[in-house]
Amino acid sequence: MLKILHIISGASPETGGPIQGIRNYEKALFDLGVQRDLVCFENPEAIKGWGFPSTLNVIGLGQSKTGWQYNKKFVPWLEANVIKYDHIIMDGMWSYHTYATIKVIHKLRRKKLFVPKVYLMPHGMLDPWFQKDEKRRIKAIRNYIYWYLIEQKVVNSVDGLLFTCQEELLLARTTFPGYNPKKEYNIGFGIVTPPKASSTMIDEFYEKFDINKEQSYLLFLSRIHPKKGVDLLLEAYADLLSNNESIDQIPQLIIAGSGLDTDYGKELEEYVTAHPVLKEKVQFVGHLGGDLKWGAIYGCEAFILPSHQENFGIAIAEALACSKAVLITNKVNIFREIEKGKGGLVAGDTESGTYKNLHNWLSLSSEEKKKMGVNAYSVYQQHFNIENAAKTYFTTMTAPK
Repeated sequence: MLKILHIISGASPETGGPIQGIRNYEKALFDLGVQRDLVCFENPEAIKGWGFPSTLNVIGLGQSKTGWQYNKKFVPWLEANVIKYDHIIMDGMWSYHTYATIKVIHKLRRKKLFVPKVYLMPHGMLDPWFQKDEKRRIKAIRNYIYWYLIEQKVVNSVDGLLFTCQEELLLARTTFPGYNPKKEYNIGFGIVTPPKASSTMIDEFYEKFDINKEQSYLLFLSRIHPKKGVDLLLEAYADLLSNNESIDQIPQLIIAGSGLDTDYGKELEEYVTAHPVLKEKVQFVGHLGGDLKWGAIYGCEAFILPSHQENFGIAIAEALACSKAVLITNKVNIFREIEKGKGGLVAGDTESGTYKNLHNWLSLSSEEKKKMGVNAYSVYQQHFNIENAAKTYFTTMTAPK
């Protein structure tokens, strides 16, 4: 049995893509003969309540207390356990876990001891958007300094970088000077097939949040974060309502996701409150999980995510798997597959681009919308089915290097 260790700083379900991706792969990889352990900087008691698959051994070393995610228990733990594994995969970048892992690996190599193959999976964190966005100027400077001091050595010394799609791989080459990894692998990405739709889960979603069943709705489901373009969505939606005499014919807008308690989230709520045209049509419902999440997706008319940067977009793939058309930007790295398969609408990551997607969706006939939903499911099956993705993952890990 192939033994793989995943190393990630945060494992809370609310942290989004990387940890959800690890969870999604578990059954398919286990069926292929892969045993995976996950070490993270979380409290063991908290981990018990997060519903990880029983076959995935999750080891919590306690929460870190700094922004760098430093954890004093990690290096001793890794030195004592590294020999157990065939491969190590570091998920995510820009924190202590990558620096410390490479430090341990180099130490063992100098002693001529066995070390497993080590890979880095950036999960979109090498995307140039993070360095170019005007609102991230200070963070971009910080990243440049950190790149030259630490992360460049990590990237160039691991046995390979693992990317979720070709677009991510190509973009990563453009962000920092001195980027020279030994190998780059496009291993793809997949999601678990959603549970079948049921009227019960849809009704539960409607009832819990007292949503008007007489009107359809568009669904945003992701973290409430500036890079997700929620502000653009609200502005474009407000314009759409203002430019139409019969706003009753326009779907409601449901915004789901954690982050309403941040400054950005509070600004969005204030924006809606200040615009009467939005107050009756927009509803924030917070983080959704389980049947509530699936009920929200299955019940929507279409899924919308006007992101400025999206490495993969698990929620997008989930919507596709539920036969829902997706309205996205060309900054979502899987937009080419969706556009080619006609499973949604794609525009620029601007207010006008978001408005264009909304307007074009509403201009479609019922038959055209239904056809796009059928296409959406086909895109999922062809590109993002978890069993196929797991086979690619497994082949990459076991192929002779």
